[in-house]
Amino acid sequence: MAEGGFHATLRGKCPRCGEGRLFSNWLGIRPACSACGLDFARFSQGDGPAVFVILIAGFLIVGFALWVEVNFEPPLWVHGVLWTPITLVVTLGLLRPIKAWLIARQFETGAAEARFGE
Repeated sequence: MAEGGFHATLRGKCPRCGEGRLFSNWLGIRPACSACGLDFARFSQGDGPAVFVILIAGFLIVGFALWVEVNFEPPLWVHGVLWTPITLVVTLGLLRPIKAWLIARQFETGAAEARFGE
């Protein structure tokens, strides 16, 4: 039997069956699982992944930038050349796993998007 849940979701698979693909592209979520039919549309993360990425990447990058400044005192342009690509790689690299993590948590807790007025 296929492994579902948290680890499957981090690999980009369905949180229920662990077989169907979760993502249609880098960050786009498929409408439903092709293997078990789980409706992915009910899992809404909103701005959650972006908030986590901003907090984590900001902490790491600002901390390292301060460390580099204090220890090496490079010119300002070196910071721009160094930290711009690192920021892009870190933020884009964290978005997908954090989005998958939030979907896994929503699936495990049974949380779904609120439907008002129905």
